[in-house]
Amino acid sequence: MRDADGDDARQGQHADDGDHSGQGMAESQSHGASRLPTIVRRALHEARSAMASPNRNARSAVVLGRLLGIAFLICFGTGLYSHFLQDPLPWMRFPTRPTQLYQFTQGLHITAGIAIIPLLLAKLNTVMPALAQDPPVRGVLHLLERLSIAVFVSAAIVQVGTGLVNTYQWYPWPFPFRQVHYALSYVLIGSLAIHIAAKLRIIARYWRARDAYDADGRFVHDGSVGSELPEYGLEARGDSATYPRGITGRVMRWADGAEPSRASRPDDQPRADRQPRAGRRQRVARRGFFAGIAAATAGVVVLTVGQSSRLGEPFNVFAPRQRHRGPNDLPVNRTARAAGVLATATAADWTLTVVGPAVTRTFSRAELVALGMTMVELPISCVEGWSQMGTWKGVRMRDLLEAVQADPASDVRVTSLERHGGYRIMDMGPEYASDPTTLVALELNGGTLDLDHGFPARIIAPGRPGVLQTKWIERIEVRS
Repeated sequence: MRDADGDDARQGQHADDGDHSGQGMAESQSHGASRLPTIVRRALHEARSAMASPNRNARSAVVLGRLLGIAFLICFGTGLYSHFLQDPLPWMRFPTRPTQLYQFTQGLHITAGIAIIPLLLAKLNTVMPALAQDPPVRGVLHLLERLSIAVFVSAAIVQVGTGLVNTYQWYPWPFPFRQVHYALSYVLIGSLAIHIAAKLRIIARYWRARDAYDADGRFVHDGSVGSELPEYGLEARGDSATYPRGITGRVMRWADGAEPSRASRPDDQPRADRQPRAGRRQRVARRGFFAGIAAATAGVVVLTVGQSSRLGEPFNVFAPRQRHRGPNDLPVNRTARAAGVLATATAADWTLTVVGPAVTRTFSRAELVALGMTMVELPISCVEGWSQMGTWKGVRMRDLLEAVQADPASDVRVTSLERHGGYRIMDMGPEYASDPTTLVALELNGGTLDLDHGFPARIIAPGRPGVLQTKWIERIEVRS
């Protein structure tokens, strides 16, 4: 009996242990399942808290939009100038003084374009709650406004991204960069104008800082002007009116732990003695946010502007070109090998043909030297943004035109030894042909022109893009 009882007891104990094990596993699974909603709720709540930032308000959006607008207008104006220098309309004439004009405008174009990158990211961060609003569209006019924003943001990303890659002369896309870049500039400015018109009430309301913050430094939310950014502060979350309708609103209430029918109560509002402290916290957060933006913008500018500025040269870390590095103490964009002129440019029988209205002459390099050499200080300024001053010696263009009995103030066409490429043929207006500093250059920085810089002869003229300073020239023809 004892053994049987003992066995029974032990069997019962074993059976009981097995039952406890199964119950423990079930309880563990149940406990894990019960924790899942809490984890999801916490994640959603933290995501909403992250979106509710004192920096995400209409005033911040206006300030960043103002800076972006200035940068885009600078890029648009300087970009148009560069475009029409390369593709002028028949009536256009351009200034040749100051000689460093294009060096300044294109350097400003690239610098402003680089500054747009951190500013655009900051702007998108600021308006993210409005971009992710629910419902996404509230009517036809709202749909058009949202489409204009989508077009603007998309065009800005493509424009800035391809422009940055262009500075490295890398083109991993099937479309022509310059034409697309030019067309997108109008899309950008057009969509920017539409966006400004749509947000004009908000811009006017929050243009001045003193109209945007109260005496304690807290942002003053004004829903009457149509701002789509939510009011900052957890104290407003208890009010059911702050939540959108439908499933999204219910999920947001659940994440915040708010009652569906709960109305805003006096004890939900911040106490008066807490307001100055909240204002100080918001002010510190805003200053830190804008200090970070300023540091990022200044950083990318300072670390790249050295490719076009002597002052920034010691800090030129990220720019693709370094000044004073290359043959003749000058960087090279397109080499003779890439242009396919290694044999023709070094041929012993090379001559330059100059075609006038009635007279045509050919000049060997020695004969060009015999005409008389002029020295000028002119920059080489490339569309990619880099530039550097050089000391050039050569024959003045106006002297060559006079040698074939042509008017120095003539339209001129210059042809390179290159057999392919969009800049193989270059047209030059009379304002450049007659300028005394426009040369058929034979020397650079005290030495014979290097092959990669255009030997045996190249064009150098004031205030023109580097792509129009044609290298390895073989023919100059008077057109009018």
